[in-house]
Amino acid sequence: MENLTISDPPPPPMQQQHGGPGGMPPALGRPPPPPQQLPAQMFTTAAQLLDLTDKKLMLALRDGRKLVGILRSWDQFANLVLQSTKERIFVPPGTAPDQVRGLYADVDRGLFLVRGENVLLLGEIDLDKEDDAPPGYDLADVELVQSLAKQRKQQDKIKEKTKVKMLAKEGFEGENLGEVLL
Repeated sequence: MENLTISDPPPPPMQQQHGGPGGMPPALGRPPPPPQQLPAQMFTTAAQLLDLTDKKLMLALRDGRKLVGILRSWDQFANLVLQSTKERIFVPPGTAPDQVRGLYADVDRGLFLVRGENVLLLGEIDLDKEDDAPPGYDLADVELVQSLAKQRKQQDKIKEKTKVKMLAKEGFEGENLGEVLL
């Protein structure tokens, strides 16, 4: 091993003896090309959230909830911290009698922590269109929208049970129908 000090001159550049890549002679007088950098669009990890920090986002969660809030922090697992969060509840048209247009309401949730695996979709909100109602929906009272959403959920459960029973009669098993309880 050599003993080097700070005052020693740098070593001379090493010469390639076997040629360049593929046995080709080295390019004389040219520096090697710089390493390739990937564009920001290529990141598929939580690092892509860097561009969305401190922006207003809408999140669709796996359980069907929609959240609107300002992204303040995130980690390597894409766990998100949203500030000034509102849960937006939608009721599609036709849920209530004589309902022609859909209804929606916002429920204040404040500071909200979302586990990354529960995020289905997220996107930045266009601040120019933020105050506009979603197309085909009208703003309504929170209690009315929550009761209609609960009613709609119960109707969907009944439909799902009926569908599972019909499929079971035809020989199809659902996720939990084939399990035997011991």
